[in-house]
Amino acid sequence: MNRIDLLFKRLKREREKALVPFITAGDPDLAATRDLVLALEESGAHMIELGVPFSDPIADGPVIQASSLRALRQGIDLKKILVLVHEVRQKTDIPLVLMTYFNPVYRLGLERLARQASMAGVDGFVIPDLPLEEAAEWRASARANNLGTIFLVAPNTSSSRAKCIAEKTSSFLYAVSVTGVTGKRQEIPKELTDYLKMLRGVTDKPLVVGFGISSPSHVRKIGPLCDGVIVGSALIDLVSRYRDRKDAHTHMKSFMSSLSKALIESSS
Repeated sequence: MNRIDLLFKRLKREREKALVPFITAGDPDLAATRDLVLALEESGAHMIELGVPFSDPIADGPVIQASSLRALRQGIDLKKILVLVHEVRQKTDIPLVLMTYFNPVYRLGLERLARQASMAGVDGFVIPDLPLEEAAEWRASARANNLGTIFLVAPNTSSSRAKCIAEKTSSFLYAVSVTGVTGKRQEIPKELTDYLKMLRGVTDKPLVVGFGISSPSHVRKIGPLCDGVIVGSALIDLVSRYRDRKDAHTHMKSFMSSLSKALIESSS
């Protein structure tokens, strides 16, 4: 088992849920990302998803698109992010997942990336534009290097399709809460409860919900139905408002604390 598997095993034993922040690596620079990863862990994060900036992020809404563009302007790429992960690993053992599109994976080389990512300290990958039917080669390379390959399911995924995806995902199943792209939402869709109950019926793997999770009230509603929540756009939007890093971290810690409290309340 890698760090992600060990985390969910521990959380299940302790009857806790995973709080998973998403940030774009290299926004506004790699040093800031390194500091933010450590600050997020101190603020209650159980696992961190690092977004690899890409020029055509089809699954992402305007907030994450903007953060990706800021990182690209700094010359951030997958190789530099692996160096960042290696540096972070000197200070923390928190599970780290890279969210990337397949183009950077293909350009670097599947086996080469899997090997280098494992050596750097990455624990898993989310690749939204890699369909299950075309993922065998990557899954084999990832598995050989003890990396999780985390697949996504959406509200319009049929139960039979969701079962197939759940059988192939490793570490956890990423449940997209809404059809469309990432981004803050005012309300959680009414259909989400039935959708998550359907997923519970097709897999016993950890179920983590992302896309649109923006507030403690969202977390309270979703928490009882899943094993973890991913919060991205709301966090990135908050941090990007403050030029002073100390101010950014102060507001981030307050936001994370409110989410962590809501997640605990949802479990009780």
